[in-house]
Amino acid sequence: MRSIPLLILAALLWSAQAFAANPLIDMKTSAGTIRIELYPDKAPKTVSNFLQYVRDGFYDGLVFHRVIDGFMIQGGGYSPDFREKGGKRPPIENEAGNGLKNEVGTIAMARTSDPHSATAQFFINVANNGFLDFREPTPAGYGYAVFGRVTQGVEVVMRIAHLPTGPGGPFAKDVPRQPVIIQSVTLVSDK
Repeated sequence: MRSIPLLILAALLWSAQAFAANPLIDMKTSAGTIRIELYPDKAPKTVSNFLQYVRDGFYDGLVFHRVIDGFMIQGGGYSPDFREKGGKRPPIENEAGNGLKNEVGTIAMARTSDPHSATAQFFINVANNGFLDFREPTPAGYGYAVFGRVTQGVEVVMRIAHLPTGPGGPFAKDVPRQPVIIQSVTLVSDK
């Protein structure tokens, strides 16, 4: 009789360890720190690509250059003086068909109209953006690959989303009037 509760406890501990085994990153910004859990089991190529940029220090000193309240905040491509960061790696295959949804607090890869064009830029959803989800493997239906979720610092994400925006650099709108700088992105724990 006693072995059943022990087995249940062991199974629960194993599941908690498996859940906690996902990589965690801390994105320290001028608005506060955002902790993000990554899902390599659902988006292995995307997580691997993102973590390589993190290890390389690629994101350090870049800004959130596109902020749309009620939609998303986007970063990972531009310096505070709106120079596009060089040194990007080749585009990756779009893994949007992984079952993860563009819901509040999820992080996804930004891309061009080519579904398989994502390199370094990412965005954090501040609304449930179902229209960005995978529907079919066509250019119009491919969607945007979610690869993680904010686990701490949602209030920081929302603070950024609510900032006043306007034109800046090459962008006609949606640029925060007060720059939000990504000071560092560090790997807290790895699988």
